Amino acid sequence: MVILQELKLRLMKTKLILFAFILGVIACQHDDHHANSVSNQIKEGEKHYDGVSVSSEDLTEGIKTHEVEIGERKFHIRERESQIKSFPCSGCHTSPVNQIQTEGEQKAHWDIKLDHASEDVMNCMTCHTDDNMDILHSGTGKEIKFNDSYKLCGQCHSPQYKDWQGGAHGKQVKSWAPPRVSNTCTSCHNPHKPGFESRWPSRYNTQKVEERK
Repeated sequence: MVILQELKLRLMKTKLILFAFILGVIACQHDDHHANSVSNQIKEGEKHYDGVSVSSEDLTEGIKTHEVEIGERKFHIRERESQIKSFPCSGCHTSPVNQIQTEGEQKAHWDIKLDHASEDVMNCMTCHTDDNMDILHSGTGKEIKFNDSYKLCGQCHSPQYKDWQGGAHGKQVKSWAPPRVSNTCTSCHNPHKPGFESRWPSRYNTQKVEERK
């Protein structure tokens, strides 16, 4: 009887030791998996992260830009005024437009035809300032420089404007790497006729392939 009790006691101790051993193995495996999980490896790598090593500065060197700040976003856009052939406009517009216009006769800007919105909604003075052609103006009359013409476009085209701010609409200049330099609305769209003409989709040119051989 005593021997049987001792056997039962030893068996119970053995089970307890085995159970403790199994728990220890499971705990070690969990810790090892936890330490080597993808998320923890990333966090470990971030401790020694020195920032982005790729830069677009060399690619954008020589391109005239200026910094804009919209909310929490800061980035650069192409400078526009120096790219306008007839700027400053005051070189010709020495008087208000209504004083130099002749009804039924177009004296200048023969290449410009306003095809942006209906005549009931928009005319030249919707964006241009009659007594100072070197600046644009908002719907509330606030002055807007030609370099910041995106502010004017954003008044009506608010969804595209929000996408552009975040970099989803339009293109960045040369590279996606920082510092960010973005094209503006007028880099792609003609402000007087912003709609794109219908175009055939790009096709694989087999003739060119043969010529290049």
